[in-house]
Amino acid sequence: MINSQKKKTGVIAPKRFVQRLKKQNELFRSYMHQDAHEFLNFLLNELVDILEKEAQAGKKEAETLSPSEKNANGPKNPQANGVKKEPLVTWVHKNFQGILTNETRCLRCETVTARDEAFLDLSLDIEQNSSITSCLKNFSSTETLNAEDKFFCDKCCSLQEAQKRMKIKKPPLILVIHLKRFKYIEQLGGYKKLSYRVVFPLELKLSNTVEDADSEYSLFAVVVHVGSGPNHGHYVSLVKSHNHWLFFDDENVEMIDESAVQTFFGSAQEYSSNTDHGYILFYESLGANNKS
Repeated sequence: MINSQKKKTGVIAPKRFVQRLKKQNELFRSYMHQDAHEFLNFLLNELVDILEKEAQAGKKEAETLSPSEKNANGPKNPQANGVKKEPLVTWVHKNFQGILTNETRCLRCETVTARDEAFLDLSLDIEQNSSITSCLKNFSSTETLNAEDKFFCDKCCSLQEAQKRMKIKKPPLILVIHLKRFKYIEQLGGYKKLSYRVVFPLELKLSNTVEDADSEYSLFAVVVHVGSGPNHGHYVSLVKSHNHWLFFDDENVEMIDESAVQTFFGSAQEYSSNTDHGYILFYESLGANNKS
């Protein structure tokens, strides 16, 4: 429905959406608790699969056209010398996909090896009384590879000490940040929820990108986990619409003040009665309105 409608905005009834989801994946047919981040990953990847299948079906249909029709509707940029065609870029990719670059610098010859990888969301480790900016800084911090972790340098043709860091090369239009609130504790033999206080600003600047040092984002949605542990709980959402913040709790929707967003940063003390913590953050690029 999203793909076929001509309008840029619209609504789909939640009941119909959930029915379709249950049909698509048996995991969601039971009343068992599901993780919101895993759900988001499933949803985006499933949408990409559906869109790619539809595009392939459309392509096969086009291939049945007569030669003259084929030429008229042919690809604008045909690949020369049988080079592999680029994968289909869907509206999911256009909105959510960014590119990370993994840089490794050999400390002997100073050669930098860079490897790009696409991402639809960023999962960040969190610390007590921190902020999204400091979490992103840690994500992109330099790590030294030595002793047993030495890097094989192609130029030196041997294992060498090296420095490694991850950077955001191309920031996405919609930046999805997942806070790693569930940590495996070996002594417990299971996961524990980290209720750490992590400040997420309404306006976020990405100062650690390669091509665009001043990528600015605005917060427009937050998925909140309510509960003291990883095996039970509830999800609610805060969504900004027409400059108003709305609080969604199942079928209940109410308007809240913008200042209420900070009550979901987390708990400054480990043991607190507040169990409502920001879990997934959605930021929109402030330059997004100017881009096609």
